[in-house]
Amino acid sequence: MYTFNSKEELAEWIAREVVGTSEAMEIMDCSRQNLHKFVQSGKLVPIKDTGRERLFLRSDVLERKEAASIYNRKPKTDKPGE
Repeated sequence: MYTFNSKEELAEWIAREVVGTSEAMEIMDCSRQNLHKFVQSGKLVPIKDTGRERLFLRSDVLERKEAASIYNRKPKTDKPGE
């Protein structure tokens, strides 16, 4: 649980830790459609969804990016040129 001593402290935390759809797409280097698929499948859960904009925790977006990168890595080969 988070505790904030002032509105300013809360505002700073939100600015640092909460991202919108566009910033999430930029962090994950993915399209809006791909981000939508992550949300639909439950792989990324917005903390707020207004219908026009979704807000995500930055840590959740970075976690999803790392999980996705594991599947997108090319297998290493022992042969040069492959």
